Amino acid sequence: MSGGLYSMDQKDFDQTLDLKKIKPYGDTMNDGKTQLSFTLPLPCNDEAIEAAKQLMKKMGFENPQVVYYKELTNGFTFFNCYGSTVYDVDYTAIKVDKVESNVMDMHETDQFIKENLGRKIVVLGASTGTDAHTVGIDAIMNMKGYAGHYGIERYEMFEALNMGSQVTNEEFIAKAIELKADALLVSQTVTQKDVHIKNLTELIELLEAEGLRDKLIVCCGGPRISHELAKELGYDAGFGMNSYADNVASYIAEELVRRKNR
Repeated sequence: MSGGLYSMDQKDFDQTLDLKKIKPYGDTMNDGKTQLSFTLPLPCNDEAIEAAKQLMKKMGFENPQVVYYKELTNGFTFFNCYGSTVYDVDYTAIKVDKVESNVMDMHETDQFIKENLGRKIVVLGASTGTDAHTVGIDAIMNMKGYAGHYGIERYEMFEALNMGSQVTNEEFIAKAIELKADALLVSQTVTQKDVHIKNLTELIELLEAEGLRDKLIVCCGGPRISHELAKELGYDAGFGMNSYADNVASYIAEELVRRKNR
């Protein structure tokens, strides 16, 4: 097609990939195009739309556009916006603290345990505190697993107990002592007001008070959990999004063998 906007050739657009200056990709390389959603405590009117645009400019977005907005309730408006960020990041300088383990499937992990440990590993899992969500711990623990990855209950060389949701830290520790657990898995989905931080911290403090912290492998996971955060809170490992039983079971098996060899 000739004429107007459609006459632009590919050479008219920036195609340079510079890992030291990475920006979001929308239509073309380095255009910085970003979609952003947020709610403002304002009535649904033209002034609120302008406030959203000005806020995006202060965030570093050029040509901010409000493409959708809706009143959520009286005095609160939801916005869906587009803009091009002026910022970039140096990808080559990024260092991420992550779980170091060789991820094995169920059969490989079972065989590894047989050859290097010679006994079953006892693992307890729960959504602790007031958290009533079990989807995360079920995906890791339940026999059927999730997305084609079998849960730890299906492993031959694991004795796994899923205690469900809203388990107090005291109950969790008492059951760990009763069953002589090797590892504890804590799932946290609810993160409003950082309630998960308080609950995760409390578990570690209770374990330390009982003299059990160094005797157990303690892991936590959830959509807002990272390995870095887990380590800061005193856990051995943290598993976030796109983590499966393969990841968790492999880590526990290898870590137990490391401790045995030490």
